[in-house]
Amino acid sequence: MREFKVAILPGDGIGPEITKEAVKVLNAVSELFNVKFNFIEADIGGVAIDKYQEPLPEETRKVCLESDAVLLAAVGGPKWDSTKPGAKRPEDGLLELRKLLNTYANLRPVKVYEELIASSPLKPEVVSGTDLLIVRELTGGIYFGNKGREKDFAFDTNLYTVSEIERCVRLAFRLSKLRRRKVTLVDKANVLETSRLWREVFLDISKEFDDVETEILLVDNAAMQLIRRPSTFDVIVTENMFGDILSDEAATISGSIGLLASASIGESHPYLYEPIHGSAPDIAGKGLANPLAMILSSALMLRYSFNLFDAADAIENAVEKVIQNGYRTPDIATKADKAVVGTQEMSNLVIEFLYEDFKKN
Repeated sequence: MREFKVAILPGDGIGPEITKEAVKVLNAVSELFNVKFNFIEADIGGVAIDKYQEPLPEETRKVCLESDAVLLAAVGGPKWDSTKPGAKRPEDGLLELRKLLNTYANLRPVKVYEELIASSPLKPEVVSGTDLLIVRELTGGIYFGNKGREKDFAFDTNLYTVSEIERCVRLAFRLSKLRRRKVTLVDKANVLETSRLWREVFLDISKEFDDVETEILLVDNAAMQLIRRPSTFDVIVTENMFGDILSDEAATISGSIGLLASASIGESHPYLYEPIHGSAPDIAGKGLANPLAMILSSALMLRYSFNLFDAADAIENAVEKVIQNGYRTPDIATKADKAVVGTQEMSNLVIEFLYEDFKKN
């Protein structure tokens, strides 16, 4: 029996609730696929600030580095919001964790389920068939550059090296070969020198993948095209800040941010997995949170960290069948939906379909 050590970081808000449900699903996978997961829980974000005065305590760093993968729920909330210079924020813990693990690329798949097209703000004929992957550079750029504030000004530095760009772009091309063989670079090369470097590297690497179609869009145009023609995109690769913004736009297209998972990939394990939604403190503790993005993040963990492809497929198929059978949490429900369920019931349904499919196969 294969064993894996998984660091569990519930974080803030709805984090502990959805984490509990994802662990339930992974325990079912453990039974069905003859693997064992050893879960080690640690603090991050606001709860860590309250306990340790640090958003990423030393003990959490140690637990993560000694694990085979890290599964994170969500951080942040109004309790810890501050505009004071130098104030510690929950989100700082997430940035520090990405840097610690050297997870240089964030993978955000965005798939529109046909049964949920009505939840999308776009017309059905526009959004139908959308299935794209955003590859966002994660440890460079303006978020990590030199920054500061003086009496009457503030500054943030956007810095990229060729090697940082190369590894992210090359990953995007490799992933495209497993999909529909198209890569779109998003930059702002008409204004930014860093974007000109991104474009140069992209064009050089594209020569190594002559069987992959390429496209280059300025970021403002890309934001518009995501609304006009989302189904035409396959893999989008871009720098940190652009990727942060565009991936949230793409999430909205799908109809619910509560359905979207992400994987943060590094040059060595452990990798980091997390849903892209926030901590939703307004519904924390009410049993209303959608656990599907967290569950789908655990499926990405099985695929990218543990090479448990059949188990990952099984979770994703179970989630799709739950949706096909009309079950909804409040965030993805419409007035016409009758099978509206809570957090625990939704994960129980995923497990039910997991077992059902396993028996058939």
